[in-house]
Amino acid sequence: MAANVNFDMPHNRISTTLITYPHWYSPKNGIYRSKHLSLELPKDPFTDLVSFVFSHRHNGVSALVDSSSGSSVSYSKLQPFVKSMAYGLHKMGVSQGDVVLLLLPNSIYYPIVFLGVLCLGAVVAPLNPLSSVSEIHKQIKDCGVSFTFTVPENFKKLEPLGIPIVAVPENEEGLKLDCFSCFSNMISGEFGFSMRPVIRQEDTAAILYSSGTTGVSKGVVLTHKNLISMIELFVRFEASQYEYSCLNNVFLAVLPMFHVYGLSLFALGLLSLGSTVIVMRKFDIDEVINAIDKFKVTHFPVVPPMLTALTRRGKGVNGSNLQSLMQVSSGAAPLNESVIEDFVETFPHVDFIQGYGMTESTAVGTRGFNTEKLHNYLSIGLLAPNMEARVVDWSSGEFLPPGSSGELWLRGPAIMKGYLNNEEATMSTIDKDGWLHTGDVVYFDQDGYLYISDRLKDIIKYKGFQIAPADLEAVLISHPEVVDVAVTAAMDEAAGEIPVAFVVRKVGSMISAKQIIDYVAEQVAPYKKVRKVIFIKRIPRSPTGKILRRQLRNFSTSKL
Repeated sequence: MAANVNFDMPHNRISTTLITYPHWYSPKNGIYRSKHLSLELPKDPFTDLVSFVFSHRHNGVSALVDSSSGSSVSYSKLQPFVKSMAYGLHKMGVSQGDVVLLLLPNSIYYPIVFLGVLCLGAVVAPLNPLSSVSEIHKQIKDCGVSFTFTVPENFKKLEPLGIPIVAVPENEEGLKLDCFSCFSNMISGEFGFSMRPVIRQEDTAAILYSSGTTGVSKGVVLTHKNLISMIELFVRFEASQYEYSCLNNVFLAVLPMFHVYGLSLFALGLLSLGSTVIVMRKFDIDEVINAIDKFKVTHFPVVPPMLTALTRRGKGVNGSNLQSLMQVSSGAAPLNESVIEDFVETFPHVDFIQGYGMTESTAVGTRGFNTEKLHNYLSIGLLAPNMEARVVDWSSGEFLPPGSSGELWLRGPAIMKGYLNNEEATMSTIDKDGWLHTGDVVYFDQDGYLYISDRLKDIIKYKGFQIAPADLEAVLISHPEVVDVAVTAAMDEAAGEIPVAFVVRKVGSMISAKQIIDYVAEQVAPYKKVRKVIFIKRIPRSPTGKILRRQLRNFSTSKL
């Protein structure tokens, strides 16, 4: 027996009548367990990710299709291409454990490069191809990168480092050009290993950069086991919950594959199911509408700004009204109720779900499933199989029951190995019992659905991309006319959130907001740009010197 909770008041701590808690929550240890049955994961310690992906039998035909040209990679050619890529890397001197940088936009060849590197036992380090020179050099130094795949326009950013570079084309037409001859040779050769490297589940597979719960960007170390768990507990599990055949599913890949959300789906999980992935280089709503109709897209994973654009554009679509669409799923950033209601009204025939995951949890956390109740459309879903959670009072450390808001902790097989070369950050994020402290404020309802109500962390989410305030502050404070600075988020209808810089100018300085915005833009990727500058006399700080960002957010709301 335990204390009852008033579920009509989900944000408050309440009450004391004696009833039994739901079976999926234990008041003794504060652990929430998934309502789904646990799934069996590979027990062989030598099961590597690439072998796991290709171990699943299906009758899929087209694996990856370029949205602009229609050129494609069939399932019959996918594994041979991956093996050839691995052997090509081997011949070029890449060895097991070496780190390979993928400075690439979406293309039908991205998954081939990614899987080819892992097939060799090397480690993939994906990065936004629009990253600045300083951001690229920082990651290369941090990871110890020894080889790079990129597009020709990025050569100038990389050539001074003396690291081998291979250019990757957008589609099949590019294979005919001289600048892509090396890549063409790498995927057209044969798999010539006399003995394939021995790869363990616990070996590092990828290093993805994330700002985590606070501070500057850090390298998230993900193992083969983490990524295998992601495929089983996220992608394949979700597919199993629906009656329609995976072979008839056509996914539109607009989400970037260098981000854990897009990577999990388009470069890995869906390829184990036999689904078709239509690859789009960058988001353009008119191209999205055309691609959905042309390729009869059934599934469209999005981030909130994409959902808003699709809803607005969908109101004016004539003829087909995107009738092939069966499901739109949103993640990476929160959605408000009005946006969801607008989408559901515009596309009543489309199943809408939300999900939750972090780079640190290899995109595994929760996932919603089709329901007619808007109440659950607002939820980020139920805990994934094999995952556990706690909701913790951030002041007292007390474990909280359903209906009470607190910080979300997660534990399970998809939780990262740790942060690269940063033991202090790892220990502050994953405790000794294996709980990942997410920094997000949530509550569970009486049915086990999870809702995000706030977040402790300072991260800005611009169109689904994470921006660490500390990264922008480091750039801003380097300006000779800036004495002090703080960066925080402001709500924006189109982007979700935008970075706003609060700047204390040097006495007598007349530097303008535009000059500061331009100064930052020259040194960071486009999505990281400061969008608004507010000049202020003093940055509010706690007695320990911590920036009081909540005060600044309130101030920016009144100013913007």
